Amino acid sequence: MLDVRAPMLAIKDLQAWYGESHILHGVAFDVHEGEVVTLLGRNGAGKTTTLKSIMGIVGHRTGSISFQGKELIDCTSDQIARAGVAFCPEERGVFSSLNVEENLLLPPVVKPGGLSLDRIFDLFPNLKERLTSSQGTKLSGGEQQMLAIGRCLMGEPELVMFDEPSLGLAPALVQSMLATVRELNANGLTCVLVEQNVAASLKLATHAYVLENGRITLSGSGGELLGDDRVRQAYLGM
Repeated sequence: MLDVRAPMLAIKDLQAWYGESHILHGVAFDVHEGEVVTLLGRNGAGKTTTLKSIMGIVGHRTGSISFQGKELIDCTSDQIARAGVAFCPEERGVFSSLNVEENLLLPPVVKPGGLSLDRIFDLFPNLKERLTSSQGTKLSGGEQQMLAIGRCLMGEPELVMFDEPSLGLAPALVQSMLATVRELNANGLTCVLVEQNVAASLKLATHAYVLENGRITLSGSGGELLGDDRVRQAYLGM
């Protein structure tokens, strides 16, 4: 059924460059409030560049990035964060010299409110156990990812973009991490997800888009793409 609501995030003709390299070629998609939208594609397809472009991290970009009706294409990253968009990067961005509490409290308050430390610890009990005893790089990979997500949530975003949240994690932790994304979405958080576990990400997705060489080549509901032979052959080995 066609969704006639205005999208929370509307991307139109998004072009992006790293230096002289033209990476994104007219990417366009919508994200509606309450959805999980998944971006699929092989390494180098442009998934991370798309997220970074939305967040204002890629310096040279053109097109339109509209969030809640406000155009963001010329905004800086801090302005985009204040608008209600957060980015949880693949590299996690944990500060090695700071403990868990210091990492969580370091970012400035970009919007009033946000999740409390107690709510973060409800989501990630391991972090509470290591609150002041562990520096960032002494945490396990899973704990570092928990910390990166928790730090995003402290700023009360309306939309969070997750870039490979399960990368490098043990299989049991992969399922736990994706269950956390599912829980956050069930509690009202709108999500854009780039995830190497294609089957799991499509099961989470309201809508999904396939990128190839910086262009969207296929789209549909998560269920539709999970059953699409092209996706199954390319990404699921079936």
